Amino acid sequence: MAVNRRLPVYLVLDTSGSMAGDPIEATRQGVKELISSLKSDPMAMETAYLSVITFSSTAQQVCPLTEVVAFQEPTLDASGSTALGGALEELLKCADRELIKPSATNKADFKPLVFLMTDGQPTDNWEQVADKVKGKHWNIIACAAGSGADESLLKRITESVVKLNDCQPGTMKSFFKWVTASIKTTSASVQQVAADAPVNLPPPPPGIQIVP
Repeated sequence: MAVNRRLPVYLVLDTSGSMAGDPIEATRQGVKELISSLKSDPMAMETAYLSVITFSSTAQQVCPLTEVVAFQEPTLDASGSTALGGALEELLKCADRELIKPSATNKADFKPLVFLMTDGQPTDNWEQVADKVKGKHWNIIACAAGSGADESLLKRITESVVKLNDCQPGTMKSFFKWVTASIKTTSASVQQVAADAPVNLPPPPPGIQIVP
């Protein structure tokens, strides 16, 4: 029986202390609604596999790469500092372990789709690992959430950077809806897109700007 090629999707989420209160609650709700929406989309159900990595004072993968139908919503709590470098290291380790590589019997996974969201400044060494991640040429969208995050810094990781005006619940909800739409669009089109081509994401909603 033929096995569908997988679209690996990594959500790399800042859960540092500055996310406490409304922002982390909005993140919880955003992830919950994302999962619910993907489970009602036939192409996403067939193609997308989802993982969640969180980072505060350290980084950890709280959900391994899992098909959408079996995905269980993680517990998200906010505390600590902002180990962005640790998050990028964890992303590389998880991808190295989880991604299917081409072989005589297997087709490789599609290029990973990564959404990285942070609301603050990194508190660890992150520059070298950022260069490693950028060198992978994955489809990475970095989000600078609110005034405490530096969108220009995120350009070291990826050219695809968006800025949220604030971390209010309405703005965060819009962001996760856009992430959901982006995953659905990519799931539907990935078979037709050349291997090295960037994905075509839907335009972001009001309150979210693409950083030139």
